[in-house]
Amino acid sequence: MSSSKPAALLIGKITHARKEWEALASILTLKEYENGSRSEFLSNISSGKYDDVEVIYRSNESTSVTGPFNAELVQALPKSVKFITHNGAGYDNIDVAACTAKSIGVSSTPIAVNEATADVAIFLMLGALRRITIPFKAVRNGEWRGGDRFGLGHDPKKKTLGVLGMGGIGQAVAHRAKAFGMNIQYHNRKQLPENEEQGAKYVTFDELIKTSDVLSLNLALNPSTTHIISKAQFEQMKDGVVIINTARGPIIDEAALVDALASGKVFSAGLDVFEEEPKIHPGLLENDNVVLLPHIGTATWETQKEMEVLVLDNLKSAVEGKGLLTQVPEQKSK
Repeated sequence: MSSSKPAALLIGKITHARKEWEALASILTLKEYENGSRSEFLSNISSGKYDDVEVIYRSNESTSVTGPFNAELVQALPKSVKFITHNGAGYDNIDVAACTAKSIGVSSTPIAVNEATADVAIFLMLGALRRITIPFKAVRNGEWRGGDRFGLGHDPKKKTLGVLGMGGIGQAVAHRAKAFGMNIQYHNRKQLPENEEQGAKYVTFDELIKTSDVLSLNLALNPSTTHIISKAQFEQMKDGVVIINTARGPIIDEAALVDALASGKVFSAGLDVFEEEPKIHPGLLENDNVVLLPHIGTATWETQKEMEVLVLDNLKSAVEGKGLLTQVPEQKSK
């Protein structure tokens, strides 16, 4: 006998909010696809296994289980699916246009990731300003400071921080940077209301590129932002600029960044994300003026729990008819 309750499908795992997920059994039939392949997942759809699924929970590692939710997969989803609640601030592995065309609402977790990601951005900024990789590696090798390779860094005080993408993470970065005495400017598709600017100056994209001492990238990845920072932009930047990226790797043309570092145009860079993760461009690995982290922007116990809970809050709100709490901007504007 089939259940009268709609179903929710978890793809991947819930690590920190398992009890909260299981508590939803009072209003939903809970289904899980923890491991498997894309072909197996599509086969399950074809067999009718998910015909009662109203909402899908995409976990952090769901892409490794089913592959991206591109147009092919979205089109194959059962007609019953009305919502996809995604665990992650970035959702470039979901074809939102295909979901919208099929009347499927999509949510992400922008609020939950702001503080932890901003902390990492500031960590990378300070490390890049000091070109910390050289002495950091040297001290463990018994080589004091790094010998002839050691050089003086820069203070953040009185430097101009340019924030490209002044959403929640960008605002959190700006808030922290002000404590170091930095001057803040930003560029968005639209200027923020004055109360959200926190005293930051709104400038054009070109002005941001040309006048920033430190450039922090905090924008979503989509076709219009892919390689938004490339050779032409590096050529316009100040000599000795510092680049920080905690958003998505393909926002920067990595080959162009490697060249700009080699020429000295870019003093240093702090990167938590890369174009072809987990692969990193050899020119970045070989350059000690770059501070590298393996995409750990949200890797704290507190933030991971908060992200999972927000996904479940979105899920519960959706199936109760109240809508998604943090629906992606592309759909909210429609």
